[in-house]
Amino acid sequence: MNDGAHADAVISVEGLCKTFRIYRNPMDRLREAVGGKPLHHTHVALRDISFSVAAGEALAIVGRNGAGKSTLLKIVTGIMLPDAGHVRSTGKVAGLLELGAGFDGNQSGLQNVRANAALLGLTHAEIEESIPHIVGFSELGDYINAPVRTYSSGMAMRLGFSIAVHARPSCFIIDEALSVGDARFQQKCLQKIQAFRRAGGSLLFVSHDLNAVKVLCDRAIVLEAGSVTYQGEPEVACLTYQKLLMKFDDASSLDQRRYGQGDVQIRSAELLNQRGDRRRFASGEEVSLRIELESTVDAANLSLGFMVRDRLGQDIFGTNTHLLKTTIECRAGEGLLVEFTLLLNLGPGGYAITVGLHDRDDYTNDVQDWWNNSLTFDVDYAGEPDFVGVCPLPVNSVHVRPL
Repeated sequence: MNDGAHADAVISVEGLCKTFRIYRNPMDRLREAVGGKPLHHTHVALRDISFSVAAGEALAIVGRNGAGKSTLLKIVTGIMLPDAGHVRSTGKVAGLLELGAGFDGNQSGLQNVRANAALLGLTHAEIEESIPHIVGFSELGDYINAPVRTYSSGMAMRLGFSIAVHARPSCFIIDEALSVGDARFQQKCLQKIQAFRRAGGSLLFVSHDLNAVKVLCDRAIVLEAGSVTYQGEPEVACLTYQKLLMKFDDASSLDQRRYGQGDVQIRSAELLNQRGDRRRFASGEEVSLRIELESTVDAANLSLGFMVRDRLGQDIFGTNTHLLKTTIECRAGEGLLVEFTLLLNLGPGGYAITVGLHDRDDYTNDVQDWWNNSLTFDVDYAGEPDFVGVCPLPVNSVHVRPL
């Protein structure tokens, strides 16, 4: 899909631009209006943004704080007007951007349900039909009759999400609001989103949760300083975003999957068992991850880590030498072998390992070598299948006794 308009697009964005005047204090705005002398600086929030969301498609937007994500969504949902460009939408668009946005704190949750559902275009009959489902999903119980000002942020998010998702939108827009609340309700929301998508709904999703981006979305956009730096596959978008966090550009890449300062490099990485197998292992088997380093400088304060990801690119397990209380010190012209011994407590399937050499305390700083998917391997049952899922948990015993 291209970044322009499409005939089947639920949302079409073309050439959006937005700037803000930033004043040091409120009085400068008045002094500028009276005296005519500019007392502000201009912040460009969005630069010529174009994309579309097709019917049934899920599009993610990722980017660092301040990249322009929230400004973009506010324009798409009509909360804010652009300086240039336009947004076209077909069908009903429902958004969950800021917790409690649009709620009247003095009114009850139930009163806010009726008011917000009406704003989303539901008729009186549709609202009354939906109320039991909205209240039931939000799990607010008797609190639905309490003033919203008494709600916690998690309660407000649950009510806002429930209203929006039950408004029967053709496109559902979600900002970081789902990061609030307990893990069980977050999972419930994700399951509801997946059901919404299976029914043919479209999704515009902003999140720093890269696992959710990979699982939920068909395509992703990376925003940086108000501009689109990448648009395409979610996994590539997540890698691009990660490079931005580490302050690297394409010029610093060792190859398409690697980047780093390169004073200390990862020469090789291999996973093997006692039989010397390197690609296929049994669940629960002990293996060694051996990583060879070579350095052109004396270096200390480094940490070597690895991340295991499943076939969907989701993070399964990661650790590093700093967390394991081990020191990495390199000498110029010398090599170093680091060996991790671990049990492959993984369910059957394909996996990849990413390795990285970086600052001891922060994986986004002083990145010497970051090698995405440096190796891949497969896991199968050790014998007869005796579990399902991502990983086998040790079950020491099972007892059956009469009550």
